[in-house]
Amino acid sequence: MANDLPLSAEFTAADEAQWRALAEKALDGAPLSRLTTKTEHGVPVKPLYRAPDWAPDASGLPGVSPFIRGGRAINDQYLPWDIRQIVAHPDPAIAGDQVMEALEGGVSSIELRVDAAGDHGVVARSAIDIERVLKGVKLDLAPVALEATGASTTQGIELAALLAAYVSGGAAANALVAFNVDPIGALARTGALPASVEEEIAQAASFARDVAPEFPKATYLRADSRPVHEAGGTEVQELAYLVAAGADYVRALMTAGLSADQACNAILFTVSVGADYQVEMAKLRAARRMWGRVAEAFGAKGSAAAMKLQAVTSRRMLTRRDPWVNILRNTAACFAAGVGGADIVTVRAFTDAMGLPGKLARRLARNTQVIAQEESSLGKVTDAPGGAWAMEKLGDDLAIAAWELFQQVEREGGLAKALVAGGFQTGVAEARSARIKAVAKRKELVTGVTDFPLLQEEVPSVEVVNLPAIVRRAAEASGRAPAARSWFSLKGAAQDRATLADLSRTADDEGAEAEPLWPIRLAEPFERLRDLADQRTAAGKAPKIFLAALGPMAEHTARLQYAQNFFAAGGIGAVPSVGDVQWLANALPSSGCQLACICGSDKRYAAEAVDAAKALKAAGVTRLYLAGKPGELEAALREAGVDEFIHVGVDVLASLELAHAELGLGR
Repeated sequence: MANDLPLSAEFTAADEAQWRALAEKALDGAPLSRLTTKTEHGVPVKPLYRAPDWAPDASGLPGVSPFIRGGRAINDQYLPWDIRQIVAHPDPAIAGDQVMEALEGGVSSIELRVDAAGDHGVVARSAIDIERVLKGVKLDLAPVALEATGASTTQGIELAALLAAYVSGGAAANALVAFNVDPIGALARTGALPASVEEEIAQAASFARDVAPEFPKATYLRADSRPVHEAGGTEVQELAYLVAAGADYVRALMTAGLSADQACNAILFTVSVGADYQVEMAKLRAARRMWGRVAEAFGAKGSAAAMKLQAVTSRRMLTRRDPWVNILRNTAACFAAGVGGADIVTVRAFTDAMGLPGKLARRLARNTQVIAQEESSLGKVTDAPGGAWAMEKLGDDLAIAAWELFQQVEREGGLAKALVAGGFQTGVAEARSARIKAVAKRKELVTGVTDFPLLQEEVPSVEVVNLPAIVRRAAEASGRAPAARSWFSLKGAAQDRATLADLSRTADDEGAEAEPLWPIRLAEPFERLRDLADQRTAAGKAPKIFLAALGPMAEHTARLQYAQNFFAAGGIGAVPSVGDVQWLANALPSSGCQLACICGSDKRYAAEAVDAAKALKAAGVTRLYLAGKPGELEAALREAGVDEFIHVGVDVLASLELAHAELGLGR
């Protein structure tokens, strides 16, 4: 049928000049540059991108070098990306039940977090424990990835030996396993390795070489930039770290005897993704652009130069307070990962910051992805953002900035040596400090914590475990320690029922040390204040502030609501009161408040704020605030008793800490 509906012809043609004129009118005289924001590393993000921003098409096609648009020519229409779920319950038997629950509930692979101490993962100390967790899993159909964490962070190869001891014979040839050995990541997370970085990386490369014939469908090493992200680093720092880690590993693998193609195929790349989906999608494109160039420089050909990429939703963005908002954060991050072309996506439980996820949280984590794929049809279109000027330009800008930092790391001898030297961590610390300051001033908002806090919240349940009992039940050693540090010795000892402790080496005098990249959560400083306020509330003395509203509702509502949210971020409830100056002064004593905040319009302040401040101070207020900027009245208001002015741009966290000190919280 002929197209008789030329809809585009019905619209009036528009050009950029018209848009600029309308935008400047909407900005009420402010410059158009005000709409351009910047990433934490200073890369500009414009409000509008057009064809001149991305005239060349250097991205190519999906599945073709330089693989900016992904390593697959066409997405799998049934499973556009691998849905991978974390299992970390310390009890191996319960963890095994959760593995089956996840696979039956729609996930396509499992990430098994192991911590011999049980604080951050499964207490899997021997091959027997691995069997308890994975019994019933068909490894030729459902991939399993390992993550050594907590007390076991530096035991990646030893953990691999336990899995290999469980998966033996012909089953190993078809096992879809990601061993995820990552000594550089262990150094970044813990600040120490049992041996020098050179020795640890060389041993990891030898492991990959030796295990490959038995597990030909596996990946062996992991280049993981999550330590940078979770420590507060920028997108540019994440990208530089990711590619530099990959380069260090490829060099070691080729030294161990692997070809460039084999070395590149041996590595799984892992990144964190946050809720700013435009920047995060661009970050994934930049990662592929950078790695494609590095892989080809090493000599990788064809698909071997494509990055196998796992995206894990950010933990630093998650909150312990009003955690239901985390569902939205995870959804936005999942969207960015899926549409951005990640091969594997892991969505954290929305209660991750609270403890072990309960059944609801586990179900929502996997259903976020299932719905994205099956109901929203994300991933049906291969590289949907491809060709969008914003994505192409922003991705290119991030790659250029990150490439410069990557080259600096290479000049220092590679990432491992840069971490030992400490310069890279200094840059991350500066970024972390700036980020924390932005959150403290509410320039970077954390909904439900710093903005729109909910004092009366419904708290979801988390798993409660008897960790000492689980640790006592864990399998004990009944085999032998390895005769040597070779892969074959480690695997043989594991088959003889040796434990992680038996297999692990003792740190020697040459062990590497570095400044660790400690993880943060952006909401933590405010959540600590909320905890202190809750303790006082539980004792029957809820912290509160008297909000003295001047004038009619139309005049004071905006600033009263601002003040109410401002103090609620520190767990301080509001007692609003409306009336004239004398009425407010008389109402204060019965409120039981020692803090007060005057709320009204600028015009009302000029007429009544000085008198109100004097009256409230005389009525017993020990610390007095005024909502809004004082302007020319500042000197008179301070003389009348106003101690602090709260408005956009102030350090909210510092103000709340002073309020807590006035109330005696935390003593």
